[in-house]
Amino acid sequence: MSKIAVYTITSGLHDENAVRALSDEFLTGVFPDGDYEMRGADFSDFGSFPLSLIYIRTGGAEGIFKSLLPGLLQKGARRFYLLTSGKSNSLAASLEILSYLRQNGLEGEVLHGSNTYVSERISTLNAVGKARMAILGTRIGVVGKPSDWLIASAADPSKIWEQLGVTIVDIPMEEFLEAFRSAEGASCPDGIAMKRDIRTSWNDAERIYSALKSIVSRHSLGAITVRCFDLLTSVGNTGCLALARLNAEGIPASCEGDVPALLSMMISKALTGHTGFQANPARIDTGSGQILFAHCTIPLDIVSECTFDTHFESGIGVGIHGHFPEGPVTVFKVSGDLSRRFVSEGELIANSYEDNLCRTQVTLRIPPEDARYFLTDPIGNHHIIIPGHWKDLLSQF
Repeated sequence: MSKIAVYTITSGLHDENAVRALSDEFLTGVFPDGDYEMRGADFSDFGSFPLSLIYIRTGGAEGIFKSLLPGLLQKGARRFYLLTSGKSNSLAASLEILSYLRQNGLEGEVLHGSNTYVSERISTLNAVGKARMAILGTRIGVVGKPSDWLIASAADPSKIWEQLGVTIVDIPMEEFLEAFRSAEGASCPDGIAMKRDIRTSWNDAERIYSALKSIVSRHSLGAITVRCFDLLTSVGNTGCLALARLNAEGIPASCEGDVPALLSMMISKALTGHTGFQANPARIDTGSGQILFAHCTIPLDIVSECTFDTHFESGIGVGIHGHFPEGPVTVFKVSGDLSRRFVSEGELIANSYEDNLCRTQVTLRIPPEDARYFLTDPIGNHHIIIPGHWKDLLSQF
């Protein structure tokens, strides 16, 4: 069900023929492409569409809405979007209904104004609804546990389930190791660019990828995160290449068992269609708003080119020095209980390479007040960098 559902409430005091004529004219202006499905007064499937609108067609609809509300709440509805034409006392009734919702601890919004404003607002809400439905039912695999240093990046499974309908699946590291031992690798391709010789590490990096793919399939996962530093000692390699490939294939995959980072990647991917780059700040200039972010992996569908290297901290395995195209970007992060978010728009102004940092290094310029957030109230160290400007859409989600 990709179209927007429009349900109607109409007072019996108004002439139906006159109301219908006004309604048709109004809906044609708001939906110039006809991208809606009229459900009328039958609310039996309310909430099954990405976006369900309640079109308050006339005044006197308040009591009807109040009588419908218990049934709508049983369907899981908690936020209500009231569409109003501004005619036949539609707006007055909508304001009374919204006040009633607020008094009862429920959320809502009256969609009213010019056709352009209402149409754009509906488009945003529909994008958010589609993203929520895309995420709903996703199973996240956590291979091993979050890395020991992620002391502020715990996830709350109950909150994640309650707010997103996402399940966390704990997968023992031993299960991964069994999959790795039986996985097939692949030789290093000829002619790839290398900063250091990583050819002897390539086969096992491919085996890590194959093992993670098998786990994704076995557990029906939509996203995965790995306690990847354990791989340094257990298999003598890193997950950098595997995560880069999984992300490029549309399977959000985060490093270090970081579930909040993974949730941020899932949300941004569902909303924008773009894969996100998980990285941590290495240097911050709050005066200019310039931040150097770095990490040893980056989704291969983001980079315009890449050079393969070793993993920075360990000097082994296959890391990635990727070139992230310059231009508009958004920095995004949610907390592990989904109670907080950070989102800032900026510009990616430079790619660089320093031997004493993780291999992919990008410099962003964001508003200075947003840069200060990192030094005063950050949501952990990892943040997600997404191509394009998406602040309004991410904030609405």
